Amino acid sequence: MITSEFHHSVLLDRIGPAGLDVAIKASHAQCAALADRMQVPVVHALICRFHLVREDRDHVAARGHLLARITQTCVVSMEDFETDVEERFQVRFVPAGEETDLIDPEADDDLPYDGNTIDLGEAAAQQLGLAIDPYPRMPGAELPEEKGATNEPPTHPFAALGSLRKLN
Repeated sequence: MITSEFHHSVLLDRIGPAGLDVAIKASHAQCAALADRMQVPVVHALICRFHLVREDRDHVAARGHLLARITQTCVVSMEDFETDVEERFQVRFVPAGEETDLIDPEADDDLPYDGNTIDLGEAAAQQLGLAIDPYPRMPGAELPEEKGATNEPPTHPFAALGSLRKLN
């Protein structure tokens, strides 16, 4: 099994009938590794809270609340800026090989696990990746005006021919 940049395992046996609440926080080294993985300049902080409930012996439903502070590069100005990421999500932990192949945007994502432990850190890392804006724009960033741009509507390619016809 591959260990993620933000590994935080929980034994399934710890999840009782009332569920289990777990909060995880990334260290400085984990934040640096996550920044490399997410291809952002900096991950300053990442905290994720989970509420875990066993659906049955092998399946665990997880509700999560992710909070992160990252630096991104503006697609307009190419300047770095800090931004907050907040995401509430639900996932299911299932034994490896039992993930569903159906594409259903309304269904919870299945995250596979091996043995008797689930990796909450990897779940948080995946959710961070999904929550990061792929085209970040710094507040106030404006696209530069095109040279020769006017507020007039574009002319039709045959508009000049129409004016010639009026001369006849």
